[in-house]
Amino acid sequence: MKNKIAVVNIGVVGLGLMGCSITTCLLIAGHRVIAVAPIPADLLLAKKRITAHLKRSFKEKLAKKLPEHYLKNLTITENYSALKNCRLVIECTIESINIKKSVYKKIEDVISLNALMTSNTSAIPISLLQKQTTRPERFFGLHWAEPSHTTRFLEIICGDKSDIKKGEYLYKLSHNWGKEPTLVRKDIRGFITNRIMYAAYREAISLVENGYATVEDVDRACRNNAGYWMTLAGVFRWMDLTGVPAYHTVMKDLFPTLNNDTEVPKLIDDIVKKGGKGVANAHGFHKYTPEEAKLWEETFTDFSYDIRALALKYPENIVKKKLAAAKKLRTAKKAK
Repeated sequence: MKNKIAVVNIGVVGLGLMGCSITTCLLIAGHRVIAVAPIPADLLLAKKRITAHLKRSFKEKLAKKLPEHYLKNLTITENYSALKNCRLVIECTIESINIKKSVYKKIEDVISLNALMTSNTSAIPISLLQKQTTRPERFFGLHWAEPSHTTRFLEIICGDKSDIKKGEYLYKLSHNWGKEPTLVRKDIRGFITNRIMYAAYREAISLVENGYATVEDVDRACRNNAGYWMTLAGVFRWMDLTGVPAYHTVMKDLFPTLNNDTEVPKLIDDIVKKGGKGVANAHGFHKYTPEEAKLWEETFTDFSYDIRALALKYPENIVKKKLAAAKKLRTAKKAK
């Protein structure tokens, strides 16, 4: 589904990992992007990251033109005043309300009254963040998945005071970004996928901490079970495909045994207290040499393009398309 909406200038504030991939996505979609780097170090790295994304996207036929074509529409700056003509601004800073509040003031000081503001927060309620702004009705969550230029995922989250019509505009616009978006009309901490995934993370850690499995065991099981069907079906379609009554029976006995702790698990707490960041510094749940960590990053990039190509063969409306094609064929046969 494509919606013909005029090209707009879009601002991205925060040029870390996700800020750069979001910028890449918007450039490929044809937008002019004003990218603001609150952190000077990101100012130096951002163009290199974005250019690398565009090069790979062209190679994989995700982008139709060479990086130079898109980079002409990119402005990278530390100056918030450059956002003044943006119809939409996406904040991608760290998960700190105080920092976000400071950033929102700088944005609102320069943008027009009818411009939209959004946050790429992973879990902070949008209703809480929009209280940090002067015009909460124009504020929404735009929750992306990394890498943002290859994944089809996007959640558009309304806060308590968000104007639903503006949310519907973002929903239509995001189809032009290659997304199959979800409009979350009622705010809740963690939104949809993070609530589901963090329940899974908690249970996975609990299995390891209590000696039922190793980190490697859990990863292997997830890769070869949920990882096998999730891209096609999602959880509800999967239960439909494999028989709803079986899940009803299992839930009665299994649910009382699942982990419901409310504290951060010791396994992850210990890693973070020792400075572990995962493959970023070769210290996480798994053990890595620096070379292995780098290769995992490269392998994930390769996979993100490959899984996108596979997923595009099975869009959300694939069965409706098959039904329409079958109906057309039957009609043609009757006409003969």
